[in-house]
Amino acid sequence: MADSALLQRTELPRPNVSLADARFIFNEFYGFSGPIRELGSQQDRNFLIDTGTERLVLKVTRAEYPHHELEAQNLAMDHLRSLDIGLRIPEPIAALTGDYIPQIELDGERYWVRLLSYLDGQPLTRQKYLSPEIVAALGDVVARVASGLKDFRHIGLERELQWDLRRAGPVALHLLKSITDQKQRDRIAKAMIMAVKRIQPLASDLRIQAIHHDITDDNVVATPAASGRLTPDGVIDFGDVLYGWLVADLAVTCAALLHHADGDPFFILPAVKAFHQRFPLNEAELKALWPLIVARAGVLVASSEQQLAIDPDNDYVLGNVDHERTIFEVATSAPYPLMEAAILDAASVSIDAPEIEISHPLLPSLMAADFRLTDLTVTSPDLPRDSWADQEIDWKLLARAAVETGVASTRYGEFRLSYTKPLSPTPPATFALHIDVCLPGATEAFAPFDGTIVLDGHHLILSSHALSLHLDGIDCSLEDGASITAGDAIGKVAGAAGGVGGLRIQLCRDPDLVPPLFARPQQSAIWRRICPSPSRLLGIGVDAPAPESESLLERRHKSFAKPQKNYYADPPQIERGWKEHLFDVKGRAYLDMVNNVTILGHGHPRLSDAVGRQWAMLNTNSRFHYAAVAEFSDRLASLTPEGLDTVFLVNSGSEAVDLALRLAWAHSGHRNILSLLEAYHGWTVASDAVSTSLADNPRALETRPDWVHPVMSPNTYRGKHRGDGSTEAYVAAVAEKIAEIENAGGRLGGFIAESVYGNAGGIPLPPGYLREVYALVHERGGLCIADEVQVGYGRLGHHFWGFEEQGVVPDVITVAKGMGNGQPLGAVITRREIADSLEKEGYFFSSSGGSPVSCVVGMTVLDIMRDEGLQENARATGDHLKARLEALGQRFPLVGAVHGMGLYLGLEFVRDRETLEPASEETAAICDRLLDLGVIMQPTGDHLNVLKIKPPLCLSRESADFFVDMLEKVLSDGW
Repeated sequence: MADSALLQRTELPRPNVSLADARFIFNEFYGFSGPIRELGSQQDRNFLIDTGTERLVLKVTRAEYPHHELEAQNLAMDHLRSLDIGLRIPEPIAALTGDYIPQIELDGERYWVRLLSYLDGQPLTRQKYLSPEIVAALGDVVARVASGLKDFRHIGLERELQWDLRRAGPVALHLLKSITDQKQRDRIAKAMIMAVKRIQPLASDLRIQAIHHDITDDNVVATPAASGRLTPDGVIDFGDVLYGWLVADLAVTCAALLHHADGDPFFILPAVKAFHQRFPLNEAELKALWPLIVARAGVLVASSEQQLAIDPDNDYVLGNVDHERTIFEVATSAPYPLMEAAILDAASVSIDAPEIEISHPLLPSLMAADFRLTDLTVTSPDLPRDSWADQEIDWKLLARAAVETGVASTRYGEFRLSYTKPLSPTPPATFALHIDVCLPGATEAFAPFDGTIVLDGHHLILSSHALSLHLDGIDCSLEDGASITAGDAIGKVAGAAGGVGGLRIQLCRDPDLVPPLFARPQQSAIWRRICPSPSRLLGIGVDAPAPESESLLERRHKSFAKPQKNYYADPPQIERGWKEHLFDVKGRAYLDMVNNVTILGHGHPRLSDAVGRQWAMLNTNSRFHYAAVAEFSDRLASLTPEGLDTVFLVNSGSEAVDLALRLAWAHSGHRNILSLLEAYHGWTVASDAVSTSLADNPRALETRPDWVHPVMSPNTYRGKHRGDGSTEAYVAAVAEKIAEIENAGGRLGGFIAESVYGNAGGIPLPPGYLREVYALVHERGGLCIADEVQVGYGRLGHHFWGFEEQGVVPDVITVAKGMGNGQPLGAVITRREIADSLEKEGYFFSSSGGSPVSCVVGMTVLDIMRDEGLQENARATGDHLKARLEALGQRFPLVGAVHGMGLYLGLEFVRDRETLEPASEETAAICDRLLDLGVIMQPTGDHLNVLKIKPPLCLSRESADFFVDMLEKVLSDGW
């Protein structure tokens, strides 16, 4: 039982000290004056003073706390400071008398006072989201402090403290007397009893030393990094330092992390791994860690409820009580076997599971050869289109597979697409920890091992000391608690003989645990240790193969050219899509907000059917005579302004730009080309030459050939001239460049520009800019090329072509990307006389650009766009999306501007709205965080500080709202 003095301390209110009292103490005892404000504390009073040259913290403690305990706290700080452990630690400051812990009297009450240096920075408590890197850094902070204190000794560390987890059980039970909610009191009591029960057998192997015992998100000071993320680098509040269990120091930190965990207890594992790497824990300590976290959670909740009962106006406690209740909910939500296994795994401690002993088959009347296995994974050919969304699809496919032999089974260990959840910020539980069998009704089942029957409605458990078999779908005549031996009959599969029955089978190594049927992907490796495969019971021994994403990425890096980058450092393996959704091999759904290539969306059945039909008939090159090339070319020409009547079909946007430049050279007879700075046009030699985006080529401005003449970027947001009134200045810059060319004896061949500044995120060009620039170019016999590869083809919603917004007609249009919905297809559309100019250089040929399949793809895309109103959807959904993004700018200073229109938008992040300093690192971190929340997004622009939003045009309003909601969550919670 806990010491009575200890229990009495738990009931003490904070010192009755006002701001005026604190001002008196600062002045009379330390000689300081300045603005003062109170800091939070549960049982002390803390005050911050700004002296003008430094900031200091005054701590006022009740006299009931012994002097030697406070001395131990001061000396522990001095000890760590002397070791230089790579962390900032407060420095105790003596009073004018030279005493570090003077005692004072106020209104008849005696208190101890101490003065400490203040650590600049911010605590992590109000930062709702903490990245895995920050969580790991916190674990490392605890290890540094614990390692630094392991040799520290002082009599003041031998203390009775309510937070000492060695006394958590009796302390919590004492505190529970103040809780009036019977249900909550019972929950806390039950949790504490279970935690203490698991700790007791391990206690003798838990090392004792000096520990801080309160390194929480409140007591770790962090410094913001350039990305906006916080770097923990200081520790404060040594009020709970004592001799205690070493692992308790880590348990306190992990418990504090749980209110940031969004319900996922595995959130703490980076901290565990980091602590163990710096200060290794023994096996008993690792096994005790989760029960200690639960115990800490119980004490926190009980203490707050008790403190509010005696001090209802304590703002510090009121501000933390919701966090502490969340900590308790998460801590008690996870089974002990799961967390023990996960913690041991994080520490790279391997625990060999005993071999499963099966003495008798479960269903001996069925032969392994009779079983037909279903495939419910992301790559399953039996889940076409959106059939995965059918809640009955698993059993439908199972029944279909059983038609031939009467027996079919799902596979243990597969990540089922049928359990995916589009528009979900958290990964759903998709990993099957069981198998379902479709088989003849009344099939008899037998015990595969000795055990006891446990009946829970229609759920039957055969339980032994090392293994439990969970069955659903058995008619059992045995009584609850009956003992049976291997080979004894358990019962029969529900259903009439000759009919169809269903049986669900699951194994679990913990007899006290009723496991879930599915696990979240991030927990699946641990759960499969607890719930081994039951396929051996049936003699089939065939489980779903594990995804090979890491080895595939290694193979990609080994054989795929390095300049061909992939999104993300640790990319999900995407193998299926539907509309605006993508699915990885673990069943995680992502909202695709970047894929302007798939303009219709992913997996469109009408397009795949059309492609299949054409592939089955003919696919060759455009030098053959067939209907599709004539029909598609005519269709494309009809979409453009009058006079643009001739079409070249090519393989890609880069090839289209390359060809457009050749047309300009051939028709004008001159090679000098004007292009815009910060633009991107492609990767062929010519298209790359007119591209000056530093994000795509950091050496772009140093390596342009002499025929390329970049002109000032008409960026109305961050360019030299800003706003709609900048047209004249930007046009003048073009005129100056033309004059330079002519003064050097050159002639102009053409001008190329995106009709909307795509690479910068869809910034509109200044009003009338293209009209005036086109006039300057035409006066000199040059051609004007509108690069519509990214911005055209209905994506802007309000216009089919981007140049329509400027009220001009170009000489040449280049288009690709969405026109093939992923098929290599691009086009150059121009006038007949311009196209004919190329013949003097010979004929032109593109292998698959005008093939029958490509042409059918192109026509089908246009048909679907028309029939499904995708341009209209781009306008309506895009306008809604833009309005919501602009609303974020009213709340978050990081949002500098929202560019673009329709479903081609750019959200630009800046650190300062006046200087427009790009928030490049923040943007990268935001994109990584969005991936965690189920959104595919990438940065763009010369400064990589723009979210270029260009999803499939089928994007629903619900999906648009999900994207903004997740972005708002990131901006609110942190990244």
